[in-house]
Amino acid sequence: MDSSRHGKMRMNVEGDRLSSLPDDLIHKILAFLPIKDAMETSVLSSRWRFIWTSMPYLNLSSEDFYTLSKFSKFVTHVLSRRNNLTEVYSLKLTFRGKASQVFVKRILNYAFSHNVQQLNVVWLDVNIDMTFPLSLFSSKSLNSLTMHVVERCHLMKTCLMSTWELPTLTTLDLHSVTLCVDEADKRIGIFSKCANLKNLTLKEFATTGSDGLSIFHPRLANLTLESDNFVKVVNVVAPQLENLTIRYCRAEHVISSPHLASFLYEGYYPLNLSTDGFHSLEKADICISGSQEEYAHQIVCLLQHLQSAKFLTLNLELVETLSSSLDLKPTSTFSICELKELKDLPTNSILVESRIQESSYIYRTQKLFARWFSWGHLHNGLT
Repeated sequence: MDSSRHGKMRMNVEGDRLSSLPDDLIHKILAFLPIKDAMETSVLSSRWRFIWTSMPYLNLSSEDFYTLSKFSKFVTHVLSRRNNLTEVYSLKLTFRGKASQVFVKRILNYAFSHNVQQLNVVWLDVNIDMTFPLSLFSSKSLNSLTMHVVERCHLMKTCLMSTWELPTLTTLDLHSVTLCVDEADKRIGIFSKCANLKNLTLKEFATTGSDGLSIFHPRLANLTLESDNFVKVVNVVAPQLENLTIRYCRAEHVISSPHLASFLYEGYYPLNLSTDGFHSLEKADICISGSQEEYAHQIVCLLQHLQSAKFLTLNLELVETLSSSLDLKPTSTFSICELKELKDLPTNSILVESRIQESSYIYRTQKLFARWFSWGHLHNGLT
């Protein structure tokens, strides 16, 4: 048998193996491809001819077309040929231009009418103020929504009004979005109509109609806030909140979450934080880059809100700032009675090595914390 014939037989065997996979597994493989590429598999054999039409995963992107008009025609072709009895489990839509375009409405209406559960919208090159009409969103099946604006100079104006109801939504992830806040939203919170929301992420966010943002939600469990833009106050009332992450935010944060178990803050300045006590706090991670002595008082005020933490991690620069401020009189003292471990989070290996070698520095840091804080049952000391 020559090598050419052997190669053809091997290709046939491998082709048969792939074709013998069940449809749902093939669908998951094709889900990694844009729908345009998935459709091209129909020429492989009769077995593949209609497989794409029953895919529950749709990945539609205008980036695969030279003009939006061609993309719009392609969308019409896809939706008309797709098996209408097959539900849409997930949809990823990537497009340029105005959100009011006909193809955007057509795609979203189709997805919602086919009980879409996961929706990811990526809006490209938004270089002028635009509004995404959230009236397009009406679903009793959607449980996960991600909206990401890849903009050049402006944030997308997304009017999230209290009439926007997604009763089954559990996860909401918004990137580079401006939230339009009205008087009702200030009172009841902008996400109050998403009754089952548990996971909320806001990145590069801003508000219009108010210089503050209110998040009032009885079921919210995980909240991430990152890089606010001109927001002065963030007010959070979430009795079931367990995990809170705040990164590079300058706004004042007023948090009422008595069951908070994990808190992480990362930024260039100490967080302006007000709470009614984190009495269930298990661990806290604080990383303030480029800490300066002038922020020492603010750092102490921040740490005062974490006195219930059992595990506390601080970055090295923060500890050095406090250590160099031994002569600074604390505004008040407090007790961390349940603290089991205090960790020093290094910023680089050089500082870690010097810190380990300089016993006087360790003594100075321990003296600082002994002076400012009553550690109670601290088991491991400064590690």
